[in-house]
Amino acid sequence: MKIAPLFLNILCCLFFSCKETAQITKSTPNFEPKWINKVGAKENTFSSKTYYPNDFGAVNDGVTLSTKSIQKAIDECSKNGGGTVTFKPGKYLIGSLFIKEGVHFNVPENVTLLGSENIADYPEIDTRVAGIEMKWPAALINVLDQKNITLDGEGTIDGQGKVFWDYYWNLRKEYEAKNLRWIVDYDAKRPRTILISNSKNVFLKNLNIQKAGFWTVQVLYSEYVTVDGIKIRNNIGGHGPSTDGVDIDSSRWILVQNCDIDCNDDNFCLKAGRDWDGLRVNKPTEYVVVRNCIARQGAGLFTVGSETSGSIRHVYASNIQGFGTKNGLNIKSATNRGGTVEDVYLENIKMESVGTFITISMNWNPAYSYSKLPEGYTEESLPPHWKKMLNKVEPESKGIPTFKNIYLKNIDIKGAKKAISVSGLKESIVENVHLKNVQITAQTAGSINFSQNWFLDDVSINALDNSTLKIENSTNVDFSKVANR
Repeated sequence: MKIAPLFLNILCCLFFSCKETAQITKSTPNFEPKWINKVGAKENTFSSKTYYPNDFGAVNDGVTLSTKSIQKAIDECSKNGGGTVTFKPGKYLIGSLFIKEGVHFNVPENVTLLGSENIADYPEIDTRVAGIEMKWPAALINVLDQKNITLDGEGTIDGQGKVFWDYYWNLRKEYEAKNLRWIVDYDAKRPRTILISNSKNVFLKNLNIQKAGFWTVQVLYSEYVTVDGIKIRNNIGGHGPSTDGVDIDSSRWILVQNCDIDCNDDNFCLKAGRDWDGLRVNKPTEYVVVRNCIARQGAGLFTVGSETSGSIRHVYASNIQGFGTKNGLNIKSATNRGGTVEDVYLENIKMESVGTFITISMNWNPAYSYSKLPEGYTEESLPPHWKKMLNKVEPESKGIPTFKNIYLKNIDIKGAKKAISVSGLKESIVENVHLKNVQITAQTAGSINFSQNWFLDDVSINALDNSTLKIENSTNVDFSKVANR
């Protein structure tokens, strides 16, 4: 039986057309895992009783420290079966507050809580900061070992953090001169704005938060927490170091949605401990959804790490817009962190004026990541957290991180400086990366090193310098047929 030449030509055209526009070597998995509807807190029901801290002596002049009066109202509310603690209009100067079970803590639209600029107003507690368990000042607003709590309102929580930013920068200059860059972040004790730790069924909703002294919202060792509709503005009056937006730290079943973040570090970040201490604690971050958010100025629209020791897995981020954010997806760790990052899903992401869209590094920021004690110090005289940082991970292989199973779908990036920067290790290859309907316009294409198994479906990289991705030490990573539109 003879096949007409015209029909043969059509078959050839179809074959080569498919080969040029799509390189599917494996089907893309379902981008909506079944578990995503199980995250977040369940709606709280509170007593109808209302408590005004003003009735306990709080002063709304923005000058008189009212911490004790507000805490009395919180304690009385919880002791009597719960209810709402709210405020009469004005500004209230406060140090650390501790929210108790059954309390609906409401900051109305015409109320501002001002964080004290005196670190003595933040009592030290046992907590975890930047991946290490240690003594550290309590946050401005704390939910510690509690359940069934709502923090909300249209009002403002102002951390007044500049005094703490200045302290950090001055100490960092001093420490860097002594080759102590690795410990300065831990010695420059600064208050977080909101800490939810070892707690369950907590809502944080609608608040306006600004000028954090350190991290803005940290969810630590907790489960079933919802962060919904908050607005963070940390770059007012300067650019505070390490003023992360929302940090999910060794926690599970977490929902973050409808948030708008402008900060000077990672906008939305997942963490799970670092180095020897993080491997000792060994608590993962898992089952996290981040959706319908805006990331403005900041270091990362969606950051995983660098604290990866307890592992980070089962993560879904969708419908996030980035404006002027340094990185898009940023997965980072170091060779003494360990842990596994896996099953990370991103879809429906749009960004403008980004630094690098995909950044993956297993040897991130060596001056900060690796601890070495300079000459002139004796171990006996060191603070406990210094000793933790100096504890070696043994065997060394335990400190090598693993990154795998990363899925990106429906991505539109404009005005990037670089499209992709991936750096695995000879001992640990970045593997199984899926890109579907991904369009990136960037000044330059970037590079991929020590990686394997990239699956591409409708991908374009428009590098304005006409460069192509530099691919080294990698297998089954072929961008040669990717469109340059």
